[in-house]
Amino acid sequence: HVQLVESGGGLVQPGGSLRLSCAASGSIFSINAMGWYRQAPGKQRELVAAITSGGSTNYVDSVKGRFTISRDNAKNTVYLQMNSLKPEETAVYYCNVDVRLRVGVREDYWGQGTQVTVSS
Repeated sequence: HVQLVESGGGLVQPGGSLRLSCAASGSIFSINAMGWYRQAPGKQRELVAAITSGGSTNYVDSVKGRFTISRDNAKNTVYLQMNSLKPEETAVYYCNVDVRLRVGVREDYWGQGTQVTVSS
């Protein structure tokens, strides 16, 4: 069994910064890709950023240059540094982790979600 625990959300003014964290624990053989998604009220969940086990990253165009995804493999943790936040980025942010449970067995896990509210 694998658990993901997210932290770091909250209320921030436009132009402000937040850092999200997501720590995975449990029966983990190794972790492949890790990513952050967000879902605003009335909208579909969208991929914000992802990082491979080798450290390659990709971002949705709207956050390029402002958000940075990183990971600490020793801690099975993924981070999302968000700068210059905009009100339209208010959403619940979810981490997603592709876990290898044992050789040949992979499973996808989601965090519980953390609210990010950008408002003055």
